[in-house]
Amino acid sequence: MTEHRLPTVLVLGEEPPVALPRLVDRARVRVCDERTLPELLPTADVLLVWDFGSDAARAAWPGGGRRPGWVHTASAGVDRVLCPELVMSPTLLTNARGVFEQPIAEYVAGLVLALAKDFPGSWEAQRRRRWRHRETERVAGTRAVVVGAGPIGRAVSATLGALGVAVTLVGRRARPDQGVRGAAELGELLPAADWVVCAAPLTEETRGMFDRAAFARMRPTARFVNVGRGPLVDQDELVAALVERRIAGAALDVFVQEPLTVDDPLWDVPGLLVSPHMSGDTVGWRDELARQFQDNYDRWATGRPLFNVVDKRLGYVPVE
Repeated sequence: MTEHRLPTVLVLGEEPPVALPRLVDRARVRVCDERTLPELLPTADVLLVWDFGSDAARAAWPGGGRRPGWVHTASAGVDRVLCPELVMSPTLLTNARGVFEQPIAEYVAGLVLALAKDFPGSWEAQRRRRWRHRETERVAGTRAVVVGAGPIGRAVSATLGALGVAVTLVGRRARPDQGVRGAAELGELLPAADWVVCAAPLTEETRGMFDRAAFARMRPTARFVNVGRGPLVDQDELVAALVERRIAGAALDVFVQEPLTVDDPLWDVPGLLVSPHMSGDTVGWRDELARQFQDNYDRWATGRPLFNVVDKRLGYVPVE
């Protein structure tokens, strides 16, 4: 096969560079950035959104010219890619389901333990060289509501369950045979929760779902954790709930605007742990993302069904 007949794989994002050794002599790999994507997009058979924090693909897709038949984003969420024109097109969209679930679940478990055992207080006391004995909380026997019944939410549920936490899983719709409660039931579940974990995808239905009313339903001793997407939460209302001590604490790994600026007031909110969108990023994660894409490319190149195909109207890979 001559080079000009090779499929073109367009990679959005240069840093860090992605290694795709299995595509050598099987595809023409071209790298682009936000500036060059609109010009190069019509030349692509496949678009790999390596820079999954970029909105460039969503912005460029409505333009003129041919569009690739397959788009893969190296992330679990697809909200940075989806636009109405992509939803209505025949293009297949796949995501990185399978890479981040257990790392995020471990991260959430770490946050739960850190908050219950007051690790931030220990670190601060050590920094000040103060011997300050205090009592902490048991995790076993507490109750959690995990919002998002996809693979991440299920992994979080299983990991917290291993710590002795009684978990209620909440999805878009109730699935009693799978132990999943529906989103319409969330309001009645919040008052009994010690931990509320948001791991939902960002869709028009979930945007802003944790608002003033949701925080008002939580008990004063409850803690809130968001590892989903920033816009799922009304950050101003969360801050108000923390400042007014209507909830006991929170941890955010995702934000409406990322990265936070150095003068963002969220850095100084009492009872809030801030981390820079890193809950799923463990040593070797980029290599795993590259392997996953190449595995799917093998399927695409031989005409086999792709895995992790997103239902573009729902905004996520349906759970079977």
